[in-house]
Amino acid sequence: MLTRYSQWIPQQQQDDDRQEQLLRLFSYLLMQTGGDVDEALNWMSQLDERYGILGKMTMQEFIDRLKEQGLIRDGEGNNDFDLTARGGQRIRQDALREIFTSLKKTGPGEHTTPHIGAGVEPAGDLRNYLFGDHASQIDPTSTLSNALKRESDLEQFRLEEEDIRVHEMEHTTSVSTVLMLDISHSMVLYGEDRITPAKQVALALSELVMTRYPKDRLHVVLFGDEAREVNVHEIPFVTVGPFHTNTRAGLQLARQLLKRKGSGNRQIFMVTDGKPSAMFEDSGRLYKNSFGLDPRIVNKTLDEAVACRREGITISTFMVARDPYLVNFVEELTKANRGRAYYSGLNQLGETVFVDYIRNRRKKFISR
Repeated sequence: MLTRYSQWIPQQQQDDDRQEQLLRLFSYLLMQTGGDVDEALNWMSQLDERYGILGKMTMQEFIDRLKEQGLIRDGEGNNDFDLTARGGQRIRQDALREIFTSLKKTGPGEHTTPHIGAGVEPAGDLRNYLFGDHASQIDPTSTLSNALKRESDLEQFRLEEEDIRVHEMEHTTSVSTVLMLDISHSMVLYGEDRITPAKQVALALSELVMTRYPKDRLHVVLFGDEAREVNVHEIPFVTVGPFHTNTRAGLQLARQLLKRKGSGNRQIFMVTDGKPSAMFEDSGRLYKNSFGLDPRIVNKTLDEAVACRREGITISTFMVARDPYLVNFVEELTKANRGRAYYSGLNQLGETVFVDYIRNRRKKFISR
């Protein structure tokens, strides 16, 4: 076989790096614009006019490259361009890559428990073969070594059952997770963008589950005046509305979704920046109060947190606000559920969520 090697061209490497950086910037702008490709491209054009981010490339050439890679397509209706399924996957991958750049490396595989049993990850220990062990668990080095110790004459070599050594396997498990996203007006109040990093977390979490933990189940629930489930592929298009914060409705829907999963490992991740300010009354009317912490709303919300606890559902709350009275409410909710609470700045939100998703789930299993 003839192999040809071409000369390495530094400029080509620089062009590839620039292209990758531009694609990541485009993904981030898509999150900010609610998946509006036309608006994101408009922002790219303005940035190029001001800072020359495209270099020698024209805007049309950049658009052509996006289309060639299958990330965007000609739009329908009033849109010039629309996002493709591959483009949505690219956003999730970029979000995952961005968040994990600051995290320590962890071993590949699924979530492990302290139990030994059927699984896919070697536990590091060897033991004698037992009936029913899979052939893939056999350790050839120690097995052959045992056989040769018993019979050094190769002509008389025979492999006996007692020679066989196998890898002990860690038991693996799956987890059902509901990710709750606050889409109330406060997520963009006072000009502070809190919804973009929250969406970035949702996109990265969904990509993590679908690729690294394929046996897991992930549901995404948006909560404002009311709660509704959305498909993972809709996350880039999520926008904030003129809504109050009906945390109770979000928890109720999350609990209903997890109830269908039986008695396995279940948890809720709630990303929010504000207090509960709305709830549905028994009559179906939406009761709202944006001033302070309304005891009527707070108590009903805490009742829902207790209901989750009784059904074995842990709530991990990620706060992107630090107001003392809001922190006090979250602490009350966490106490009622016996869950977890994290108070993170916007820049550290993604890191906190994913450290918890991987590490604390293991910690939870070990404590059992």
